[in-house]
Amino acid sequence: MKLAILGGGGFRVPLVYGALLRDRAEGRVTDVVLHDLDAARLGAIARVLAEQAAGVPDAPAVTVTTDLDEALRGADFVFSAIRVGGLEGRAADERVALAENVLGQETVGAGGIAYGLRTVPVAVDIARRVARLAPDAWVINFTNPAGLVTEAMSRHIGDRVIGICDSPVGLGRRVARILGGNPDEAFIDYVGLNHLGWLRGLRIAGRDELPRLLADRELLGSFEEGRLFGADWLQSLGAIPNEYLHYYYFNREAVRAYQEAEQTRGAFLRDQQARFYEEMVRADAPALKTWDATRAEREATYMAENREAAGVGERAEEDLESGGYEQVALALMRAVARDERTTLILNVRNGTTLAALDADAVIEVPCSVDANGAHPMAVAPLPGHATGLVCAVKAVEREVLAAADSGSLATAVKAFALHPLVDSVAVARRLVDGYRQAHPELSYLGRG
Repeated sequence: MKLAILGGGGFRVPLVYGALLRDRAEGRVTDVVLHDLDAARLGAIARVLAEQAAGVPDAPAVTVTTDLDEALRGADFVFSAIRVGGLEGRAADERVALAENVLGQETVGAGGIAYGLRTVPVAVDIARRVARLAPDAWVINFTNPAGLVTEAMSRHIGDRVIGICDSPVGLGRRVARILGGNPDEAFIDYVGLNHLGWLRGLRIAGRDELPRLLADRELLGSFEEGRLFGADWLQSLGAIPNEYLHYYYFNREAVRAYQEAEQTRGAFLRDQQARFYEEMVRADAPALKTWDATRAEREATYMAENREAAGVGERAEEDLESGGYEQVALALMRAVARDERTTLILNVRNGTTLAALDADAVIEVPCSVDANGAHPMAVAPLPGHATGLVCAVKAVEREVLAAADSGSLATAVKAFALHPLVDSVAVARRLVDGYRQAHPELSYLGRG
């Protein structure tokens, strides 16, 4: 079975390959093709993968290419993890927004819109190529903003594109452990959009244990999201928000922390990963060891500005484990390729799941997965405050898609102006001007 990884020179690719190495079942991935526009980055990551595979019998064969069509031909699965504009683009997203005193995070607010505007055209081109060159392939999208990009691709390849994110899974696993349950056996009642969802229940042996957590202030203070949001707010909500909702609920504090930080997250990762790739130029550099040390530093500093704003200090060791997006991707591929039925939290088209949204809107919910793909499970309606936020952000996503399709400058301004975290049409106009100056990829705006 062939897996094409787009963005194959990306730093997190060894996580995916490591999961493939541990899969010994029949029907597993045997061939991995890494595609990237940057040949040097491809070479660096290929070295890490070679060291990972050392001594592993029948490890999946790895090839690299800068030819997208070559990577896609004959693929059974396509894993898309591209970053249009690179980490320099992410740093610019943050810088332009913060200059206007609004959030520049890569998937939330102004930064997320800018990232979406330059990514959607590329994602659409990939989807069209998949439809032509690998019409039977399943696309697993991790490219951010994951929900928006998945929806853009779904307009061309339908339900054969499925978005994944490790954030809801990580949250569910942390809560399950706090409650004394087995994270692999608990059912996570989680509903929303990508990076905009709420854990509303966690069933262990058929019993919802979340009320027990919400009633215990000591337990609430014992894990990442509990410390980030505070017990009072979680008890008021009656749910555990995705960590990215900190940008909405504590927006002023988050923006101030970003502005006061020595470096924004994007700038930190840009510099950190540049050092890694520069080190890989040396033929004698220990590839896997160097990669692993860089990864550990990356995980320890995740959402550092938010923790600073909340006054909760460094990440606890037990919170360093992510949801494991590579494990989610592998479970998804297994379920589809082998009909190993499972339940996963995924980004899929809504259908009739949330009545407030139309059928084609991509949402993030528990799904049953089998050989026919991912099917959203029935969920209870969201409360009014959450429905309002979801609908507002989905409306912004639709304006982003419309702007990317038409090239309309006015529509791009509308996307920024309608976002809950952008507080002025005048600010929206300045943001569009700033991003067009910062990103050559946005030169198409104004042509429609």
